[in-house]
Amino acid sequence: MNTDADKQLPNRSAPKATAEPEPVPVPEAAPVSVSPSYAAGRLARALRTSVLHEDTATRERARSRARQWRQVLSGISSGSLTIGSRTPVAALPAWVTPEVVTGGFATGSATAGGPLLPYEEEAARLAGVPATRSELFAHFLTEDGLVRLWSLLDSGHYEVRVPEEAALATVAWLVRAGDFDAAAELVTVLRPFADRLRFLPRPTDRPQPRAGAVHRRTVGEAGAALARRRPNAAVETQREALTVWAPFEDELLAHRLEAGSGTPGPRWQADGAALLARYGSLATEHTRCTKHLDPKSNAAILRRALEEELAGRVLAPRLAGLLRVAVTAMVTKRGAPGSPGHTRLRRIQADQAALPSHHALAVLVLRRISRLDQAGGTADVDTPLAPVSEREALETGLPVGAAVPPAIENSVRAALSAPLEELVARAVVPSAEVLAELVPQLVAAVTADQYADQPLRNLMAGTYRAFRSRRSLLLLNLQHQVRIEELPWLRAVSAHRNADAGAHEQAEEALRRLGELAVSAFPATVLPNPLVRELSHLGRQAELGTPFVEELAADIFMGTFSPKFLVAARIAADLLEGSLYERYYGIDYARLRRMAVAQAADTAQRGRPARSAEEFAELCAERAGTNGLSWRPAVNGKVIEQAQILTTHNLATLAARVRIAPPAGWAALARDCFDTVCRLVNRMAGNPMLSTIKDTAYAWRQMLFHLSLCEEAERAAVLAWIEADIARRPPLVQARLAPALAGLRLVAAGASFGADGTGERGRARRLLGWSTDGHWMRAVEVPK
Repeated sequence: MNTDADKQLPNRSAPKATAEPEPVPVPEAAPVSVSPSYAAGRLARALRTSVLHEDTATRERARSRARQWRQVLSGISSGSLTIGSRTPVAALPAWVTPEVVTGGFATGSATAGGPLLPYEEEAARLAGVPATRSELFAHFLTEDGLVRLWSLLDSGHYEVRVPEEAALATVAWLVRAGDFDAAAELVTVLRPFADRLRFLPRPTDRPQPRAGAVHRRTVGEAGAALARRRPNAAVETQREALTVWAPFEDELLAHRLEAGSGTPGPRWQADGAALLARYGSLATEHTRCTKHLDPKSNAAILRRALEEELAGRVLAPRLAGLLRVAVTAMVTKRGAPGSPGHTRLRRIQADQAALPSHHALAVLVLRRISRLDQAGGTADVDTPLAPVSEREALETGLPVGAAVPPAIENSVRAALSAPLEELVARAVVPSAEVLAELVPQLVAAVTADQYADQPLRNLMAGTYRAFRSRRSLLLLNLQHQVRIEELPWLRAVSAHRNADAGAHEQAEEALRRLGELAVSAFPATVLPNPLVRELSHLGRQAELGTPFVEELAADIFMGTFSPKFLVAARIAADLLEGSLYERYYGIDYARLRRMAVAQAADTAQRGRPARSAEEFAELCAERAGTNGLSWRPAVNGKVIEQAQILTTHNLATLAARVRIAPPAGWAALARDCFDTVCRLVNRMAGNPMLSTIKDTAYAWRQMLFHLSLCEEAERAAVLAWIEADIARRPPLVQARLAPALAGLRLVAAGASFGADGTGERGRARRLLGWSTDGHWMRAVEVPK
């Protein structure tokens, strides 16, 4: 029977892409296959959207997704796709960038394939050759073609959006460098795909971005976001009501009050006729606000009575009664038109209506940034976000000094080009996931600095940035994602890298910088897999022996771990033995060390690394209270969580091997973690979501790690602060965290949990994220 814990991840047929374990040999016949039902469900969803969605652009995108999912299902059915393999497309080698859709499914197409792009057609026209990729490939191996590529390399006026677009430029560089053998070997590898894939870089009007500063969005992307903004219908309706219909209602009321109790004269009738005529014009021109069409509204009653009187008819008793009520109600509510109270109210409403719309301000800001370089970020976002100037007020009709609202500010600030630390400090980078998106820009520069030649350095930086936009594949059986070193053009120039220690030191410095930034800025967050991938790359460059481990997907967990998990656990053992962390989680570090020594000895004896760390996997299953591999994601999740506990999910590696030193200190990070824990628990009103419980447990684990690296006095001060802080939290937070806090006090006092993870007769509980029998945090009685 499935418990609700099994719902923490999608159905097993809907896996997410795994991260990158160490390279290990994988048998040809994978013991686990992937069901096509996930792809079929995605196709059905895309088809519904393509037909039913009200937005034309959204329907078009959905049709494109439906086409891709049809390709996936067709490929699975025909056998041309092997989902779960690092070479899912039978006709393409691993280095070719596949088109990948949600869940890590390859469609069978290559990202660098498809019809010729306009820049390729233009290249063929200038070269005077037929517009085919094979002809272009042949031309750019001629003297004229190589000269053109050398010109692009020297100017830097090109870009690489998919890695393959750097291939022919790499050939050209090798020829100019006199490395003809490497150039010829690379051409031999590329030639079989010359008719299908584009190997040319894209010419641009500007050089590639320089290293140092990074940006989340280009100015052009920020401008596109502003251009997509439309006037807010509700706000514009209210503006029309205040500027058009409220004054008209005042005129109707004032006209009615002029009549008094006597018989209206000719002027009153003429003014009334003019009012009715103007109403027709207003109703035709201003259609947002429709309240005036309601026959029960006061304005409609006044208008209908006026129509009757101007037609020479005596008001029916019912209409006369409604008129008296409407006039009385309007005067009582706002006062008579022209009275002090009425005048003051209308002035306030007029001021509100005169406030510029967000759409109008977005148009102004868009005009400001249109003068900037659209292809990169900008170092100055304050000038485009300044209040409306006098000249702009004259040109646009906006009030002088009107401020740009936060929603528009955020779109522009995303284009700020600055060091990562500044982007984090200015909240341009709000999460570790967004940080991971930006890190490749920085790592690309560090990677490229291995090459002495500037044109080659620029080319390799562009290749790295393009490679990091490659979407991860769904992989099974501990296979690893394709690494940049596997690209044939990267291998071809490998002999031209600097061999001195400076490159290693630079990579180590970048690794330490990124590690400190990620842990300091987001201390309660598990490092996301894309960021782990970048840290791993820098670790290999620095040759630090840093076994960074990824967060694994519970729904496709294979029941074991790659050997680096045990290496990471050994690092944690050396760092945390005797610590609060060890006692809280009841870890036998001596047993872990014996495992690590045995694994190292076995590797030395066999001359190659083991395929997996079976004994480590058995320990994780034992600690999770299971017997290993299961079809239930919740069971697998418990095993994976134990691996995260034993390895500290990269924190020990960063602290011990990379030697990060958070500027604020470990105690400050622990306090930040507890604050995050409380904020997460505060969301758990009613029946808390299991995903929120998991995030709470992970933040709690990070807190315990940071606490364990504090000096004893510092740790005692943090624990005292936690006791004081929890007393200020809402009753819901206090109640749900009470068992976890009791467990923390228990371990801090030198005691330990029982075998069932409880203590103090069940009042103290160890806080974990995964559960198969109902999480204890959901059963806590919350005060009403």
